[in-house]
Amino acid sequence: MSEIKVQLPDGSIKQVPQGTTALDIAKSISPRLADAALAAQVAPLNDGAMATIDLTRPLEQDVRLRLLTEKDPEALDVFHHSSAHLLAAAVLELFPETKLGHGPATETGFFYDFLRETPFTPEDLIKIEAKMKEIVDRNEPFAREFLDRDEGLSRFKDEGDFMKCHFIEQFVQPGEKVSLYKTGKFVDFCRGPHIPSTGRIKAFKLLNIAGAYWLGKEGNPQLQRIYGTSFYSKKLMDEYMKQLEEAKRRDHRALGKQLDLYSIQELAGPGLIFWHPKGGLIRTIMEDWLRAEYLKRGYSLVFTPHVARRALWQTSGHEGFYAENMFDTMELDDAEYRLKPMNCPFHILIYKDQLRSYRDLPVRLGELGTVYRYERSGVMHGLMRVRGFTQDDAHIFCTPEQIESEVEGCIDFAISVLHTYGFQDFKVELSAWDPEDRTHYVGSPEQWELAQNSLKTVLERKGIPYKFIPGEAAFYGPKIDVKLVDAIGRLWQLSTVQFDFNLPKRFELEYVGEDGQRHQPLMVHRALYGSVERFFGVLIEHYAGAFPLWLSPTQVAVVPIAERHQEYAEKVAAALKASGARVEVDSRNEKMNAKIREHALQKVPFILVVGDKEAETGEVNVRVRGQEKAEGSMALATFVERVKKLNESRSTTLA
Repeated sequence: MSEIKVQLPDGSIKQVPQGTTALDIAKSISPRLADAALAAQVAPLNDGAMATIDLTRPLEQDVRLRLLTEKDPEALDVFHHSSAHLLAAAVLELFPETKLGHGPATETGFFYDFLRETPFTPEDLIKIEAKMKEIVDRNEPFAREFLDRDEGLSRFKDEGDFMKCHFIEQFVQPGEKVSLYKTGKFVDFCRGPHIPSTGRIKAFKLLNIAGAYWLGKEGNPQLQRIYGTSFYSKKLMDEYMKQLEEAKRRDHRALGKQLDLYSIQELAGPGLIFWHPKGGLIRTIMEDWLRAEYLKRGYSLVFTPHVARRALWQTSGHEGFYAENMFDTMELDDAEYRLKPMNCPFHILIYKDQLRSYRDLPVRLGELGTVYRYERSGVMHGLMRVRGFTQDDAHIFCTPEQIESEVEGCIDFAISVLHTYGFQDFKVELSAWDPEDRTHYVGSPEQWELAQNSLKTVLERKGIPYKFIPGEAAFYGPKIDVKLVDAIGRLWQLSTVQFDFNLPKRFELEYVGEDGQRHQPLMVHRALYGSVERFFGVLIEHYAGAFPLWLSPTQVAVVPIAERHQEYAEKVAAALKASGARVEVDSRNEKMNAKIREHALQKVPFILVVGDKEAETGEVNVRVRGQEKAEGSMALATFVERVKKLNESRSTTLA
């Protein structure tokens, strides 16, 4: 048997027989490493990207090898996907009539789609978990098998499993082998990879049941989707479950109702947000602050329509690349129209309305523009995923010499926004194109290289760590995504900066250069909130509804102890209003403690109680949100100044 070379991460090379597995090599290094390894990554010895494989897959050529343990992020997807197979195996042992959809890993765990006439119940989840535990205790291997394509199709057709037949027809070419994984009695069409055996899954939890359409298309059979999560240890799982409980306490949908901030009205339709007075006030504050920042940073404010002729979207490319996310066309007397899913073509038309000189550039156009996208009913989620939303959208038209400084200005602006709202931690991703997939992108390799290098250069010059993600760019150019980290450690995608060399060409944009010739400008798309709705939802959850003072709809509630103290309460309110504070005097004929409790539930930052003593001394008795005991009495003028300073500084604390 011939030998092959296997290069390890430290650069050392092992000569091993062809057909040796990664697990064999792990055992030869250390029994402890073999026990810890979950999967492996390999690549050709001299070049190429690493691919994740099973530990038991034979190595047939010279390779670079990396063994993956629970310390490696790449192992987690394999672990979660194997957990999905564990779930499916348990379901089939308990409910053998069930047909299988697919079961991928997710960012936080896994799910599996099932076709079954009888709905699963919460009690069923308990039974399924118990069966999963049995299969873990049996330590069943995730064993890979291969069948001829026709034999695999025949096998699944005989079992009435049309979904597996679809996957084979979609992903396995005639003449190729079908990859199957067997876990106990459960056999599934799957390309892997998987961890060695079920016994490696030490902690798991089934979370909930949801509905899903086969292939995500309405009108297809309705499936039942079981979500779960799994961890390398019970300790990690317990920590995650605590985080889930905290996330439930912060859920913006429940808090939105409790605090009377917004609603979604069934009669109007899903995914359309109705901003109530309190939520509308916060939105106004957010938008006013942002517009003022636009003007400070050299942006011009514009307003554009909500619809446009279909021809505009054909010119922009959205009709070809984005049509499935757009609402259907409307037949009007002169043409077909579509609701806008983006603001960019409108800003381009404003730029194009007059010929620009290089002296006019950069042109920065900003708008808080409402757009409409067709989101499937199963993916909408409160404020986070909607059909109508307002983007804080800006588009910058500039020369090639200006592009890096403009991108840098956008990143500085994005970080400033996060800090203003109290987010100190964030992560950055640079999404690039996949040069092997030319069907989903426009532009030449040279244009993509220029665009990606410009974004890289800015991030590296600013010393901002980033994750490079190939294949995730927009169809018209690469982008930088800034993801904030909230109070309980969750990542939220909000701010984005996108390079675009496509739309200026499609719309034949020009400027007159210093040489007197006409040139094509470059274009930057930039959103900081992402959408006002989503950003507001994140704010609600980050602060658990207890907004910083400058964002709170009611900043101070004044509670007179008795009716005779009403006049002094109004005097207190007038002094605070004169300083710019938002104040409510609670003159209802209710007990004082009941009033205080209600304002506390509404998360009002300050509650002032006034009675005979306060009226006589010109003081207020201060209760601060989140503190069990009253802070005590202080002079009215001192408190007014405190509130004024907190508002002016946009402080995230009440101290």
